Formats: sequence, structure tokens, C-alpha cells
Amino acid sequence: METPVLDLQLPGIRHLKSGKVRELFDLGTSFLLVATDRISAFDCVMPDGIPGKGRVLTALSHFWFDRTEQWLPNHRICRPGDPLPEILTPFADVLQGRSMIVRKAQPLPIECVVRGWLAGSGWKEYRQTGRVCGIRLPDGLQEASELPEPIFTPATKAESGHDENIAFEEACALVGEETAHAVRDLSLRLYQTARDYARTRGLLIADTKFEFGWADGKLILIDEALTPDSSRFWPADAWKPGQSTPSFDKQYLRDYLESSGWNKQPPAPRLPDTVIEQTKIRYEEALRCLTVG
Repeated sequence: METPVLDLQLPGIRHLKSGKVRELFDLGTSFLLVATDRISAFDCVMPDGIPGKGRVLTALSHFWFDRTEQWLPNHRICRPGDPLPEILTPFADVLQGRSMIVRKAQPLPIECVVRGWLAGSGWKEYRQTGRVCGIRLPDGLQEASELPEPIFTPATKAESGHDENIAFEEACALVGEETAHAVRDLSLRLYQTARDYARTRGLLIADTKFEFGWADGKLILIDEALTPDSSRFWPADAWKPGQSTPSFDKQYLRDYLESSGWNKQPPAPRLPDTVIEQTKIRYEEALRCLTVG
């Protein structure tokens, strides 16, 4: 198995920020965004990475940007196969397939979450209140039930700890009413476009999250889009309301950690080789299902 890329040093290139998965570098008029092979769960970064995961995230983001940029501008400047700027050529081997040169943008302080099926924190909230982020849902729904229509359920962004689901009115207070309505409409259209396509490939996109930012006075899609890190991908032929559905994302890792006895506090435990390999297989299967053939 290849060695995962966990830490990234690019001598001479100004490093701005490390996220749970991505590294951000300043190229002057643009940013360099690099997806490592780190993986997080329950707000902790695992000590072991998933080999090749960063390339899967980057390839899928390129795929969705290609399909949607005609009506939704995004932050991407360079496409796959474009030559690297000369300043980056010494690092070509490590950057290959896992980096993206992007426009500088001012991110909105909310996550734009869209749910088409009831799972995760949405399912937990529904069981307690019959609502998700203030949206009243029909009675009698089960875990993994498909919703009558997709819903926009924003969340706060947390530098550390948990993102918190918020009502749409709170999102309006954070970003302004006009902006909140705009990103809600864009998020729902983007989700529905991806959901309908994924169905033709045998996948259900149960939920996903997007990020938007301001660049040159316009709202654009930033960060990643519709990847196994930011979405729940379910095989359509295995989905059944009322039960947990096997998925092509990090749910396999979460399930292992839930059963391991770990208290979900740092430091995170080392991962067995089988968990690493099975997670890798699931990420690669999501990419294959959506983009091959």
C-alpha cells in the first residue's frame, strides 16, 4: 500500500492554513489548495491516513465543477492537466492529482447543508423534535427515509469542535437575508442536479454540504464539492428505509470507531490496516461509480 500524504512542506511557498484535510498556500494572486490523505471523524484527525484519498477528493471536485460551472461559478483556476506554475514544479510529484489552484475568496461563515434523506444529525434531531434546523417534517419518518423534497439546513463553521445546525433565520443573521436566500437556492439546485445524475449511476446522495465565498463581488462555490468527505453516498440497491445503509464515504470509519470503545476525545486511536483499506476502497468506489464509463 502506498504511503499516505499526511504532512506537506513546500519550502519557499507561503503556508497560510492547515485544515483537517487540506493545506492552503498563498501564491500571490491565487491560492494553492492541497488535499492530503488525512481523515477526520468526530472532529478528530486520525493518526493514520487513507492512501490516495486526497486525489479522490480532488478528482471528484473537478468532475462536479466541470458539470456545473456553466451556471454556478467556482473558485477553480487551473484544470487537470494544466501545467503547474514554475514556482511549483519542484513539488510536482507530491502535488500531482491532489492540488488545485483557486481564486482568492472570502468564505461565508456558514456551511450550506442539503438533505434529501434523513440520516446523521438530522435523524437524531428529528427523533427528538420532529424538525431539522427548524423545518417541520412529516410524522412517522424512519432512519434513511427519503424526504418529500430536499431541505436546506445550514450549520455554523467551527475551527475546532462540532459544527452546529442552525435555523435559516440564524443563517440570515450571520450572512444577511439576501445572501442567505441566494446560497440556499444555489445549494438546492446544485444538490438536485447532482442527486439526479447520481441516481443514473446507482448512487443516492443522502446529504451533502457546500461552501460559498465572495470573489470580485460575486458568490462562488469554493472548497470541495460532492465528495465522500462532504457527502453520504449510498448504493441505491442497498438502501431501505428504517435501517442503516452501507455507504461509500467515511461512515465505515465512524462505525468502526463507535465500536472500538474510543471516547471520541483526542488523541484519536491508530487504525487497523483493514479499516484503512476498506475506507480506501469505499472512496475509490464512489469515484468510479460517478465518473467511469
